[in-house]
Amino acid sequence: MKFAETTVQTSYDSPLGRVILAATDDGLVGVWFEGQRHQPDTSAWPVIPDHPVLQLAQAQLSDYFAGRRTAFDLPLAFSLGTGFQQEVWRALLKIPHGATRSYGALSADIGKPAAVRAVGGAVGRNPLSIIVPCHRVVGADGALTGYAGGLARKTALLQLEGQS
Repeated sequence: MKFAETTVQTSYDSPLGRVILAATDDGLVGVWFEGQRHQPDTSAWPVIPDHPVLQLAQAQLSDYFAGRRTAFDLPLAFSLGTGFQQEVWRALLKIPHGATRSYGALSADIGKPAAVRAVGGAVGRNPLSIIVPCHRVVGADGALTGYAGGLARKTALLQLEGQS
């Protein structure tokens, strides 16, 4: 993914570890647990903690982790993904708080039931962890499968949302 030259960042200390937040004038472009798979090199991005989108994201994440928020209301910029990835990420937004969806069901939701592996790849490259709830996607038998931020975090997020 190629990020805009205007990308700015800040960090947020979540109960599950430090999170890097990134935004442009178009909206939030990144939410990554520090060191997770597929995290871009953010070293060239200026740290601007008072950027309005980043402040709003931090406040909403704090409410989420405190159990006061079940949905996010943030401007999201999906333009960095392919058309297919964007379609999958938008489908992730439709999985309700406290629910899970299998990769196969997600593939069917977007009208591509045979694209389970490709959907899995797009889910794994979701640049907006937590906000775009890729942690709610599970295996066909309900088993917890890959999560770029680690399975322990996926488990903790699902427990926070009422899944055991």
